[in-house]
Amino acid sequence: MNIETIIFFVFGITAVVSALLMVTRKNPVISAIFLILNFFTVAVIYLLLKAQFIAIIQVLVYMGAIMVLFLFVIMLLNLKENKNPTEYSFKKITAILISILLALLLGTSFYLGFQGKQMSEAAEKIGTAESLGRTLFTTYSFHVLAAGMLLLAAIVGAVMIAKKKFN
Repeated sequence: MNIETIIFFVFGITAVVSALLMVTRKNPVISAIFLILNFFTVAVIYLLLKAQFIAIIQVLVYMGAIMVLFLFVIMLLNLKENKNPTEYSFKKITAILISILLALLLGTSFYLGFQGKQMSEAAEKIGTAESLGRTLFTTYSFHVLAAGMLLLAAIVGAVMIAKKKFN
């Protein structure tokens, strides 16, 4: 077994365990911390798959912006414990059934995905920032420009609405 396979299994198992711990914790802040750990392990797996750009975006967008938003919302909410025991048992049964289904899907993915096949050279180049940028700004250049114009129009509209409210 080479070092990449060992690293993959270590971070893959860590990702699964952190995801399980995230959904089983009662404290939402602790759950958010396990979600951050899960995002980090997924970013490392992206790096192992030679998808550097996606790994960087995973860290910047999800671990940075989204988790700050999650923690902000968690702190603003006044979370109280559930006192209804029937609702709690229904949630527990549903969570167990979904966990079993996800475990079966994960097992199937491992079985089908790791049958000794190596990644082709073309597949290794797809996840790089150079490849993604070249594709975005050549093949999909019109779409990128249209999305930029829509975002610009949305920003101008938001500024105009805010300006009218405060005048």
